Amino acid sequence: MSDNPAFAALRGLCCRGFPVSRPKNDTFLRALLRQPTDYTPVWLMRQAGRYLPEYRETRKRAGSFLDLCKNPGLACEVTLQPLARYNLDAAILFSDILTVPDAMGLGLYFAEGEGPKFERPLKEEWEIRNLAVPDPVQELGYVMDAVAEIRRALDDSVPLIGFSGSPWTLACYMVEGGGSDDYRKVKTLLYSRPDLMHHILSITAQSVTAYLNAQIEAGAQAVMIFDSWGGVLAHEAYKEFSLAYIRQILAGLTREKDGERIPAIVFTKGGGIWLPEIADSGADAVGLDWTVDIGAARRLVGDKVALQGNLDPSVLFGTPEAVAAEARKVIDAYGPHAGHVFNLGHGISQFTPPENVNVLVDTIHSHSRQVLAGR
Repeated sequence: MSDNPAFAALRGLCCRGFPVSRPKNDTFLRALLRQPTDYTPVWLMRQAGRYLPEYRETRKRAGSFLDLCKNPGLACEVTLQPLARYNLDAAILFSDILTVPDAMGLGLYFAEGEGPKFERPLKEEWEIRNLAVPDPVQELGYVMDAVAEIRRALDDSVPLIGFSGSPWTLACYMVEGGGSDDYRKVKTLLYSRPDLMHHILSITAQSVTAYLNAQIEAGAQAVMIFDSWGGVLAHEAYKEFSLAYIRQILAGLTREKDGERIPAIVFTKGGGIWLPEIADSGADAVGLDWTVDIGAARRLVGDKVALQGNLDPSVLFGTPEAVAAEARKVIDAYGPHAGHVFNLGHGISQFTPPENVNVLVDTIHSHSRQVLAGR
């Protein structure tokens, strides 16, 4: 929180240039590269968010969610808030996956109680043909400023994760105009005009590649691709319209900076059925949702990639004893092997009791030390 001494100390570092050495706590990076660690590192998707009262206060001060995203100082502040509360092993840039299509001119806004919307969703062929790759520095400079400011504030304590949505997930919003229950518009386009669908995905993949590389240049030490809606695709369609473009992005990413490897994580919600294919995509790590047995997943991929996940976020609504027990189950299922980053199987809910996150983090660190000590 803003009156937390650790938080105040972190904020006070924002005027300094960020270092180029590995973080003092590099457990997260080593786990992503399948190197031995003393314990299992943990961070949480949406770890900076509405479940924290200090976040709600900052968002209120910002005026709106989008204003918060576009203010580098406030984005830095909310990125650091969970690190002041919890002994997390990584920070993740506070932003939104829809910044890229917003920079393409689709007019992102957030309707109260309805989530993200676009003023100008893609409807006509000429609109699709006119899509262009935005310059990430010129048109998304506020994101790069936030990355740089967060790196300065972290002062080499833990790594910073940059991220983007996958081309397919972004395309869903770009065509639907917002969230969807049945993805009727985007799937109609996919099956009736696959040429136009591929055009959207190609331009978006180029945009995401440039965007993530700009984040790396600004200071991100790992990057993650969120394929939130990949799991709504049919089996072969996923490979053609989602995974193929994720592969393209991974092939174009900066994978080393200042002599350090920049690991890349791919997370497809509902993607357990495609785990072998995702593991072959060029990613360093694959994120798993809570429907996957992480032990079976480890045996399936072997030493090809690290795995990230995969506690059901709803577990955090339970008693502290239940939270600890379920966390231990995930650690035990993975076993005493390198290459595990603990996370939730999707983003943390806004209704999560903050005190249960402390139980979760402490349990992961203590129990994984015991498990890994026996390897």
